[in-house]
Parts: sequence; structure tokens; C-alpha cells
Amino acid sequence: MLNRRESEIMRAVYGLCGERENCLVSVYDILSMLPQRRGYTAEAVEEILRALECDDYFDLVLSERKGERMYVITLHRSGAEYRRDRQQVRRGVAFRIALSAAGAVVAFLVGLFLRAVFA
Repeated sequence: MLNRRESEIMRAVYGLCGERENCLVSVYDILSMLPQRRGYTAEAVEEILRALECDDYFDLVLSERKGERMYVITLHRSGAEYRRDRQQVRRGVAFRIALSAAGAVVAFLVGLFLRAVFA
């Protein structure tokens, strides 16, 4: 399971790659897609990219283009399925919330019923 920072960076990488398996991005392209309030730095993004590479989300190859550091990112299976995994997690959370709300409503109704019966 990814933490919040890794998830945000993975969302940015997935957005930059789109439906393609490979993409050429710079750290600044990724930084532009991240929330400003978190205070990401280029070094922190590179560190998280390396961690995601170790977790087998994608291959990361360093390249140079016009003097700027660029990364060639090739998504692996888990990286390509990131969007689907996030949707499943959201559905699971929504189901748990709905189940909790339904349980609260049933408990409230049972309480009202018991109060009416024994009052």
C-alpha cells in the first residue's frame, strides 16, 4: 500500500504517461502536478520515484535532454493498474462507510422500538 506522498506522485506519473507504457518526464513536470501545500522538493520527488521503482511500479532510466535531467518511465503491471487499484480502494471505503451508516440507522430504529415496547 502506498503512503500519501507516493500515491500523489504515482497519480502524477500516471497522468503524464496517460495510456502509454512509456513517457519522458522531468522532475519539474511531476512537481507541477503535485499539490503546492505539501512542499515537495525536486530531491524528495526523486527519492520517492526511486522508492516506487524499487516497489516495481515502473522502470526509471535517467536521461539528459538539452542539459535537463529527464526520466524515461516504463510502467510495469502494477503501475499500469494503479488507477484500477485506487478505484477499488475508494469503492471499499465507500462500502464501509455505507455499512456503518446503515448499522447506525438500524441500531437507532431498534432503540426506538425497544423504548416503545417497554415504555
